[in-house]
Amino acid sequence: MDEQPIVLIRGGGDLASGVALRLHRVGMRVLITELEQPLVIRRSVSFAEAVFSKVAQVEEVAGSLVESISDIESSWNRGEVPVKIDPECEIISEFNKVNYKISILVDARMTKKSPYLELGSTPFMVGLGPGFTVGNNCDAVIETNRGHYLGRVYWEGSAQADTGMPEGFGAQYKDRVLRSPADGVLNSEREICDGLESGDLIGEVNGQEVRAPFDGILRGLLHSGLFVTKGYKIGDLDPRNDPEYCMYVSDKALAIAGGVLESILSRDSVQQKT
Repeated sequence: MDEQPIVLIRGGGDLASGVALRLHRVGMRVLITELEQPLVIRRSVSFAEAVFSKVAQVEEVAGSLVESISDIESSWNRGEVPVKIDPECEIISEFNKVNYKISILVDARMTKKSPYLELGSTPFMVGLGPGFTVGNNCDAVIETNRGHYLGRVYWEGSAQADTGMPEGFGAQYKDRVLRSPADGVLNSEREICDGLESGDLIGEVNGQEVRAPFDGILRGLLHSGLFVTKGYKIGDLDPRNDPEYCMYVSDKALAIAGGVLESILSRDSVQQKT
């Protein structure tokens, strides 16, 4: 294995950022690719925030928006995680032209659909959650469903099917995830970490209000001004009322990141046996 392998992570949301954070901490060079307007809810723990703000802070690690390979190198030299707007992953071919080698690709977009990049686009490909099958579109799959198998590495088959159920705290499950009541542009003056009481106005989409369904802390919220479709996730309300939870990567993200790290460190020995 390279002394400092380059890991390309598709997506910069909270789960992807947990992976990036853990891999960065063990000395791997991480690069994140994102959309022009990523629909990220937990922005306070997502490197995708750099797309909007040029910089992002996830716990002790900074991320920065980059455009060129030299920008990426400068970001690494500063000890940061570079974030590039590149939904087509054109950076792979750009790196190849200058004899840079992306050793590992982690698809952490959580689209629950099969990716369009072919197996073999990079030497080792890891998929998070539903939509990935070992030998078909990835070399390893990481379980993302909460429960006994969260974070487990699969070297055969697929992850568990999407349950459609969000993570719950206490008695709060479906109500915790705030969804758009209509197609349109989200308008909100709220900030992540705001304390809310049941019934408080959070924002509106196409003239339809979104109000807090219970007392809690606003743990996540899409950027105001983004277009969303009816039923799309736009926010996350946490009944535990601890604003510190807004600023730390979740246990789920770290568990998944541990699975990714295991797959990377064991990939050669496992693949030789198959």
